[in-house]
Amino acid sequence: MCDMAGALQEFGPEIWIADGPTVTAAAGFHYPTRMAIIRLSDGGLFLWSPTAVTEDLRAEVESLGDVRYLIAPNSLHHLFVGDWQQAYPNAKAYAPPGLRQKRKDLKFDGDLGDAPIADWAEDIDLVVMRGSLITTEAVFFHRKSATVLFTDLIQHFQPEWFKGWRAIVARLDLMVAAEPSVPRKFRIAFTDRPTARASIRRILDWPVVNVLMAHGEPITDGGRDFLHRAFRWLTDQ
Repeated sequence: MCDMAGALQEFGPEIWIADGPTVTAAAGFHYPTRMAIIRLSDGGLFLWSPTAVTEDLRAEVESLGDVRYLIAPNSLHHLFVGDWQQAYPNAKAYAPPGLRQKRKDLKFDGDLGDAPIADWAEDIDLVVMRGSLITTEAVFFHRKSATVLFTDLIQHFQPEWFKGWRAIVARLDLMVAAEPSVPRKFRIAFTDRPTARASIRRILDWPVVNVLMAHGEPITDGGRDFLHRAFRWLTDQ
């Protein structure tokens, strides 16, 4: 995990990442947070999975351009969207399936579906991974950097990240493994396998080089081959 929490790092052409604070989820599991900032062809900024707002982070983001879009990529990554809406009231916020019902306190300008929004379609493609009982995740592909962005469907933690019984669970769940993996709980939760398989095949068609994830170090070479390995449990059926 990155030690420079909150500091923007250039990840590729027109894409930056920033690591935020650790958050606590169900059963006391701690997760790091990460956001991505993509500068679109028109100069506007697309913020994926926004982390906590700080004055320093705002200043760095604003140095790149105008914040136009706030993206919650699944129904589990939404904690800080409201704070960014307050900071940038003119930015449009987009919700994945299921989040509007969960966060009725937030105002969303649109929904993430099976086609990219026209405003960013030139720069970013989109596939919604349907068929899961846990969450429906929108997976994005930034064309200029050849980067695919996963939120929770692919994770990778260092062995020392979790302690005690949580470390055992993390290993059994494949959150801790030799390389980034789809956790077993997500594999089990995909009860509609034909729908999920159709979604991942669209993703595998992208010319991916880099794989960016919210919970794990990025893959910076051979991304397409990696994705074929990561989703073999689904595509080989």
